[in-house]
Amino acid sequence: MQNELIDRNKKAVVFTGGGSGGHVVPALTLISEIRKSNIKVVYFGSYKGIESNLTRGKVDRYIGVSTGKLRRYIDFQNLTDIFRLIIGLFQSFIHLLLLRSRASTIVSMGGFVSVPTVMAGKVLGYKIIVHEQTSRVGLANKIASIFAYRVFVSFKDSLKYFPKDKVRYSGYPVREEFKTTQLNIRTFEGVELKNPALPILFVTGGGNGSKLLNDKIKENLDSLCEKFTVIHQVGSQSIDEFKSLRSKTYIPLAFLGDEMPDLMKASRYIISRSGAGTVAELIALGKPSLFIPLKIAQKNEQYHNAMEAHRVLGSIVIEEDEFKNCSIEEELKKIPSSSVPQDREHATQIILDEVLQSK
Repeated sequence: MQNELIDRNKKAVVFTGGGSGGHVVPALTLISEIRKSNIKVVYFGSYKGIESNLTRGKVDRYIGVSTGKLRRYIDFQNLTDIFRLIIGLFQSFIHLLLLRSRASTIVSMGGFVSVPTVMAGKVLGYKIIVHEQTSRVGLANKIASIFAYRVFVSFKDSLKYFPKDKVRYSGYPVREEFKTTQLNIRTFEGVELKNPALPILFVTGGGNGSKLLNDKIKENLDSLCEKFTVIHQVGSQSIDEFKSLRSKTYIPLAFLGDEMPDLMKASRYIISRSGAGTVAELIALGKPSLFIPLKIAQKNEQYHNAMEAHRVLGSIVIEEDEFKNCSIEEELKKIPSSSVPQDREHATQIILDEVLQSK
């Protein structure tokens, strides 16, 4: 069960982070490998955040703590959130104190929920390891780096944001499915992935979809479906609007789970937002793509993520305002053919070597 007590005789590692899937998914990649070594994992997160669901059944114990959001601007909620942070700090201290006999390391993946656990862990003498997923640094990880023994970054451009004596480049810990070009599924929604009748164009705006991408695809749907089999992740809020348009060459979907790696591998062209995880996965596959960065992302981080893929693979980056008026088909022609898979740094192993090494 999610909250069962772990065996007191088993070694354990503490993970923390959340607020978005971008912090949790790479944590789960690391956790999967750690548990193969018969080491237990205790996860500190918020009571009802996305991390409480994503970690279900994948960690040995989940501990919910109180937390407040860290803001860089003036807001009345900053006052109330200070008290939540203090409560979370106290809760983390008590739980970490009880775990101290079998755990000595905390891995922080970012998000405001990680701050109280990191601070309490430092007081108790835990070894703090931080991983920053994006090309621009989140405030939570910036704070956590003060208490950290080691900070790992996914992009070399992020090295400059952390103390030189602590920071190391590891890369992004992508899932094993992205480290091979082999397909696990051959057909999807009636489409032959290995030898499709038409080249596959995969469009995704993320789990919630993207109105900008959805509208653009809808506007050009007839011409695109003449040349491609379009598989389109529209998001749950838009699926009713798009499912009536389904045809042999157009497949709208609300959500994608374990099929995502195979769809990426099988696609000739991919149009996507540029969250750190998506960019890292496509770089690992050596798959140049067309990225439309989310304009309102913190510090314009999605743009900088996408530019890393442009530098490494030659991916095309189009900003939102330009995308509204561009020709999709002309932009797709600019995408290079598949490149060499780039996951040569073995990020997961680099991080795990530090996590499992005695302090």
